[in-house]
Amino acid sequence: MPKLQLEMEIDAPPEACFTLLRDPRLHKETVAIHEGEFALGQRVRFESRTFGVRQMLVVEVTEFDPPHRLTDTMISGTFREFHHKHEFTEHNGGTLMRDIVVWRSPLGPLGRLADTLFLYRKLTKLITGRNLRLKALAESAV
Repeated sequence: MPKLQLEMEIDAPPEACFTLLRDPRLHKETVAIHEGEFALGQRVRFESRTFGVRQMLVVEVTEFDPPHRLTDTMISGTFREFHHKHEFTEHNGGTLMRDIVVWRSPLGPLGRLADTLFLYRKLTKLITGRNLRLKALAESAV
């Protein structure tokens, strides 16, 4: 399965970063639809477009350890599997935010080709954009 790991340092405490991650307004700015809030057992629905095709993804929060870790797992969507772990660690007086995403695309060899050609890059761009927004909000509140 492909694995994406991104890290970002934020000049704010882990509690502030974790709270912002759970805020639906953060996700509305980076993803078309976000319903519900991130809490253990909560289901959250996202919509995005890839090459003009509407994609729906429903995830369930399967791990919830404020303010250190939140994991969401796809229960419905295009992927065969999709897991996204968000980690927040105290670091240099602020926070080291880490995203670890693993997935399995449908369609066997064609899905693996799509992973290589564009999906890895698309997920990196989507998550980095959200993280930059979270960073800006967290650091402006300190």
